[in-house]
Amino acid sequence: MKFNPSYTAVSPEEAVALVKTGDKIFIHSATAAPKTLIEALAKRSEELRNIQIMHLHTDAPAPYADEGMEDSFRVNNLFVGGNLRKAVQAGRADYIPIFLSEVPLLFRRKILPLDVAMLQVSPPDKNGFCTLGVSVDASLAAAQSAKTVIAEINPQMPRTHGDGVIHISKFDRVTEVDYALPQIALPEPTDIEKRIGQHIANLVEDGSTLQMGIGTIPNAALAAMKNHKELGIHTEMFSDGVIELVEKGVITNQHKVKHRNHIVTGFLMGTQKVYDFVDDNPLVRFLDIAYVNDTAVIRQNPKVVAINSAIEIDLTGQVCADSIGTRVYSGVGGQMDFIRGASLSEGGKPIIALPSATNKGISRITCMLKPGAGVVTTRAHVHYIVTEYGVAEMFGRNLRQRARQLISIAHPDHREELEKQAYEHLHLKTWK
Repeated sequence: MKFNPSYTAVSPEEAVALVKTGDKIFIHSATAAPKTLIEALAKRSEELRNIQIMHLHTDAPAPYADEGMEDSFRVNNLFVGGNLRKAVQAGRADYIPIFLSEVPLLFRRKILPLDVAMLQVSPPDKNGFCTLGVSVDASLAAAQSAKTVIAEINPQMPRTHGDGVIHISKFDRVTEVDYALPQIALPEPTDIEKRIGQHIANLVEDGSTLQMGIGTIPNAALAAMKNHKELGIHTEMFSDGVIELVEKGVITNQHKVKHRNHIVTGFLMGTQKVYDFVDDNPLVRFLDIAYVNDTAVIRQNPKVVAINSAIEIDLTGQVCADSIGTRVYSGVGGQMDFIRGASLSEGGKPIIALPSATNKGISRITCMLKPGAGVVTTRAHVHYIVTEYGVAEMFGRNLRQRARQLISIAHPDHREELEKQAYEHLHLKTWK
């Protein structure tokens, strides 16, 4: 390897000229999606055929999944974001149900062999090393496994510490860009979300290690932990809500067994505030998601609290989190990785949190899941369910006890009907 930061940049069109008909391409995840390369690739739709594109959630336009692109591009989603949801539901794109921790295996074991990886990276340092910035996740495995690697070099991509360090010599072609990363700004939590957040915070003991996703409920939970002490972070992703707790000294990471005194994550999404926070910050380590989400690693930390969401939950505790009936909405992601890891951690608490009803007033606690709904967390794995009405404890409870607990935290407008359905369909007398 030559430790020389010099390189020759080409236009985006020249960079993607390496892509050939029939290639299998991985696109960098989340807010690191290389939008200039994506645009240049989509412009070649007339000449390219049978290109398979794979990625997790991406925060960038996906013109390759538009109507009329089917002969040129087919997307194999490993997690379905808002930009691909309609394409998947219309049958123009596919979805692979898989634990996030196992996605890197698909590339490293050549189950899904990659011809090309398209990345967005921070500029090289004086020794020629770039970083994968805010998304190491499964993108590292893709970069290591692909035959050809094409990269955008963006000075606005934070330089991050951890596994995502790649030398400029590893890129077959690079193009220079200069644009701000997409910013995910969340609204203030509603009163319902604040109540859910407070219930979650009440479950969190001092010295716990937290995992949470992005959203108003995780932010509400973090905001309710300002008086907690000596918390740690080991999570597949985080957002702005963590920063205030670091600044207040609430998050110290001092009790963690794995990576003590450091925040561990696989990727992040948020506003410029969180991008600035992680830029060249040795406190935060971005690591391979096969490691971050490994239950054998997660369980070694003390009092792991995993905070995850759901679309609906049935009265036996089955959690649907990736579809609305048969319509795929998101993906399996890392929910089960952390639900299981937290349950195996000494003093750990795996939590599924959701409002009791939809915006249209439909109960999200149901007698039975919708036909075709995907069970992401099984009823054997679920421990705590939280709504604005309280906490239902599932672990060690029989089906009748579970139904009673879940009905008690359902919206009051639906409790009587749920009791009736529990008796008629599940033969459960929840009132005794």
